[in-house]
Amino acid sequence: MTEEVFAAGTVCWTRDFLSDGSERILVLVIHRPKRRDISFPKGKLDAGESLPQAAVRETREETGLKVRLDQHIGTIHYDLAGNRRKTVQYWAAHVPRRKALEASFQANDEVDAIEWVPLEEVRERLTYAADQELFDVFLKLAERDLIDSFSVTLLRHAKALPRAQSDEPDHLRPLTDFGEAQAAALVPILTAFGPRRLYTSTAVRCVSTVSPFAERREKQVRQTDAISQDAWDAGDLDGMRELVASVVGHGKDALLCSHRPVLPDLARELALATGSRTGAYLEEATTLPTAGFSVFHLSRRHPEAGILSVETYPLKH
Repeated sequence: MTEEVFAAGTVCWTRDFLSDGSERILVLVIHRPKRRDISFPKGKLDAGESLPQAAVRETREETGLKVRLDQHIGTIHYDLAGNRRKTVQYWAAHVPRRKALEASFQANDEVDAIEWVPLEEVRERLTYAADQELFDVFLKLAERDLIDSFSVTLLRHAKALPRAQSDEPDHLRPLTDFGEAQAAALVPILTAFGPRRLYTSTAVRCVSTVSPFAERREKQVRQTDAISQDAWDAGDLDGMRELVASVVGHGKDALLCSHRPVLPDLARELALATGSRTGAYLEEATTLPTAGFSVFHLSRRHPEAGILSVETYPLKH
């Protein structure tokens, strides 16, 4: 039986402004002395780690860059010795120019050099055909001016006390001990995507789900009835529509924590606000277990281009 080995990495990029006022895109590549190759930062998962977490950690360990993940751009598969098969997932990751210049890279046994290479020169510098094919996906996005993206994360609240076991009104039902553990487990994987604006239903179970992440990242939690189940049950979707339009208009990484029956309408409003097609993929992305979430990636410069990609994470705890 073939053993699966999982790893994750990033295609980091930045903008360089030239003396004539024009700009160009630079992409980060690394040189590994043992393999004598040029590739992208990546590495295997640590025990209990998710793929997004691994991508961020490995990028920092190999390059000194602290990144947040943008669009998922592809998966590479290749065989290893000893009847093993390696699967590597990659995300794009924008690095502000100032941070690119200030990165504290230190050469080591695994990576002895990093280099920011002009976009049009990257493909020929890569050692492996699989990396070149992965970069082709990134290149097509760059040609359409769609690599500068932001994310909208739709999160279902963690496990709450069942209605039959609670004497409180529905919106006051607390998380169970298991739900609190789920909320804590969400912190590192959500950190990989770096949501900056946090919105939650006013229900206690939603606020409690987001609170550990907000406290760790020192972020404000914006409570709103617009995405509450009470408003949804009453058929009041105007507030939801306005909130989604505002989130898209700001172009900042955002997280919205809500309820199972509300999430499909949230995704639909997100699609409508960006001119995206609707369909079964929205239902699949919002049919989530407790503490599960989906990340929708949108173009910062051209939000009208629609939903670029969707990733779904049913939290395992």
